[in-house]
Amino acid sequence: MTRSPSTASADPDSADVPGIPLDAVEFYRELEESNSREWWTANKDRYAASVREPLAHLADVLTEEFGEPKVFRPNRDVRFSKDKTPYKNHQGVFVPTSSRMGWYVQVGADGLRTAGGFYASESDQVAHYRASVDNDVVGDQLMDLVNTLLDNGFDIGGDVLATRPRGIPADHPRLELLRHRTLTATRDHGTPDWLESDEVVDRVREDWTAMRPLIEWCEQYVGASEKPERR
Repeated sequence: MTRSPSTASADPDSADVPGIPLDAVEFYRELEESNSREWWTANKDRYAASVREPLAHLADVLTEEFGEPKVFRPNRDVRFSKDKTPYKNHQGVFVPTSSRMGWYVQVGADGLRTAGGFYASESDQVAHYRASVDNDVVGDQLMDLVNTLLDNGFDIGGDVLATRPRGIPADHPRLELLRHRTLTATRDHGTPDWLESDEVVDRVREDWTAMRPLIEWCEQYVGASEKPERR
């Protein structure tokens, strides 16, 4: 049930929670029902206290180890979208390495998610990636990294072709990896007991550390695009 504006204001104790308040999850569950500027205006202080400030604090604590974070804006760009709802259904934080690569964490209606890898690509990056995966030594390194992540409970995803790339034989030993245009590892934590505690920092750090070899592989063998930046 959606709270009325009078009861949906920020909990004054939310900012004192050392982790991410469960109210952040509730906030996005309610936003899914009432994604409007009117609802957001009535709940903007709650968003700041329960969502943005805890996520920004989490990112700040991890900055020295992983890099400078970017806390995404809550507004959606609806100019070219059929979906005209004005606000995103989650709050994300991204720590970039090379172009379109890095670590990610978000909170939304389903709870906490961590991720890492390269989430978008240009044609030259896809070419570098596939040439590397096709190489027996370098490709097997990636296969080992992916299998380790899978064994540790991560999901492997990305933009994947429905068929095999042109020129790649059907019996290629790394065919599934060659079908990728992007490659990410994710873990959905949901709403565990430790979400509201400072343990959330350790859990995100643990996930990001586990993803580091994948990101370093992408840095070395995919790299940034040499194409001019799109305007």
